[in-house]
Amino acid sequence: MQESHYFETNDGERLPKIGLGTVYIKGAKGVQSTLSAIQNGYRLIDTSTNYNNEGMVGEAIRRSSVPREEFIISSKLPGEVHAYDKAIMMIQESLYRMGLDYFDKYLIHWPLPKQDKYVEAWQALVDAQKFGLIKSIGVSNFLEEHLDRIIEETGVVPATNQIERHPYFNNNELVRVNKERGILTEGWSPFGRDKVDVLGIDVLKEIGEKYGKSSAQVVLRWNIDNDVLTVAKSASPENQRANLDVFDFSLTPEEIEKINALDKGEPGRVEGQHPNEYEEFD
Repeated sequence: MQESHYFETNDGERLPKIGLGTVYIKGAKGVQSTLSAIQNGYRLIDTSTNYNNEGMVGEAIRRSSVPREEFIISSKLPGEVHAYDKAIMMIQESLYRMGLDYFDKYLIHWPLPKQDKYVEAWQALVDAQKFGLIKSIGVSNFLEEHLDRIIEETGVVPATNQIERHPYFNNNELVRVNKERGILTEGWSPFGRDKVDVLGIDVLKEIGEKYGKSSAQVVLRWNIDNDVLTVAKSASPENQRANLDVFDFSLTPEEIEKINALDKGEPGRVEGQHPNEYEEFD
């Protein structure tokens, strides 16, 4: 990838602007689709313990001819192990499952403020980084108050915050909060999954026609032009290639505003998962 295809994090790591999401991708078919993505140029692969597919991702990495050091492998800490000792053991266990010596990036999946252990979990990631188990540490679905608390209590700013972001729920305020703190925003569910018909929006189609691009490509470019790294799930080789073919155009400020205006606020969330309420292990 060219230099312009990467973001740099506050801890000096370089992350591709588009990564492969793997939620719901499992088993032998998952290995084949992940290998296809690798062949098509993906190097950032995003998984999670709660996706129950870390083994599949590890197998794809082993079968690939791409050197390990060229990959950015990212996983996430599940809510049931926010206690410090349990978190450290889970990070080690996930590495064993994947057959890796280290994670390039590792996130706390959800803050779970009702449990009130996310600071403890963050300290575990901070220490795991010191132990050499993780290169870059971050969080996922953290709101402003969660970010400020872990920064104040540990002195360590997350490198990234992975949040829900698509045209019906643009989460622009949290993107701004992340940027103010020097945190790179990662966007999950860029196309709204099956819950909302994001790709059927006329505005996206019209913008895409101007550039000879699909609605999905317009959404990916919208994220890039807002300095947001996108984790996009795709199992088909054709869509995998198309999702990386977004570096030859940019959106105008007016087009970005048109997309921003599609936002529905809280009702736009794909599964109604508010970070202050969602209990990941329910």
